[in-house]
Amino acid sequence: MIGALGVSGTGFAADLPLIIAFVILAAFTYSSGLRAPASIAIVKDILIYLTAFAAVIVVPIELGGFGKIFAAVPPPKLLLATPGPNTTGAYSAYATLAFGSALALFLYPHSVTGILSASSGRAVRRNAALLPGYSLMLGLLALVGFFAIAAGVAGLPEYVAGFKQFGNNFAVPALFLHSFPSWFVGIAFAAIGVGALVPAAIMSIAAANLYTRNIYREFINRNPTDKQEAQMAKWVSLIVKFGALVFIIFVPTQYAIYLQLLGGIWIIQTLPAVIFGAYTRWFNDWALLVGWVVGIVFGTAMAAAVNLTPTYPLQVAGYTLPGYTALYAVLLNILVTIVLTPVFNAMAAQRTPLDETVASDYYA
Repeated sequence: MIGALGVSGTGFAADLPLIIAFVILAAFTYSSGLRAPASIAIVKDILIYLTAFAAVIVVPIELGGFGKIFAAVPPPKLLLATPGPNTTGAYSAYATLAFGSALALFLYPHSVTGILSASSGRAVRRNAALLPGYSLMLGLLALVGFFAIAAGVAGLPEYVAGFKQFGNNFAVPALFLHSFPSWFVGIAFAAIGVGALVPAAIMSIAAANLYTRNIYREFINRNPTDKQEAQMAKWVSLIVKFGALVFIIFVPTQYAIYLQLLGGIWIIQTLPAVIFGAYTRWFNDWALLVGWVVGIVFGTAMAAAVNLTPTYPLQVAGYTLPGYTALYAVLLNILVTIVLTPVFNAMAAQRTPLDETVASDYYA
């Protein structure tokens, strides 16, 4: 949610738009719940698609075509570097990042919230069929980064202050300011803002549901009314959003990136219990728990060893295999779970007394 809301400015004036967005987000979700982001997502999609298609049509025309654009981009930014001897280099790093991110996608609570709130299985299938359209849009948005390099916006004097304050994050806004009239820049920036508010709203609702169902109902009020449960979820959602706002205003932005990385490592450790559990009951509960702990501990340690960068250089028989830390950690998690499952099952069988009842015991 912190990453979805954006980055902090350097003072109240710079952070004022963010605060306004927070107030709108809080009021919208408090009054309408999950219907709020579901309805505004339609507006978000229209704005983002409009911006993406306009960018890939108008900007290349201004810059002289795609040929000139790609010729202006340094080759290392276009292709993965060829691996050296005894290493898979960027090839394995890219492949494992893509695969690991795909595995973790539907494990996040806010993704599961969207699925579980669907009106029917047909709605889930219909939306899943539309997901490739979002992949296409992401590909178009990735091209915008190449457009910014080709346009040379980083070297234009009117954008020096923006790049100094926000770094490369300012490249796309600078490109829009440079290439489009002010009225369309407003539409593009609105697309960015609304596109951040929708996932942030769902994340806060998911966090509120987790607390309400798993802590409030289990340990504080075991028999709440529907109204009490809904009100508690609303308050927790507000608290989560306020915490995210405080974090991005007063804490360095880099910490949000670190938490995003660690969040990917931690959430994917639920893969054996959540995903495998949907297809088999073979795994032992305690083995799953131990595997989860091992994955969390070793995944965090590996991330810390590489200064919280996404990939870890795994050494195997003299070969270096750079790969997504979260994927390596969950593979260890699965291995531990598989090894310990028969062990715990055997221990449980030894401790469980044999059932000495016979059929006649059930009749007077």
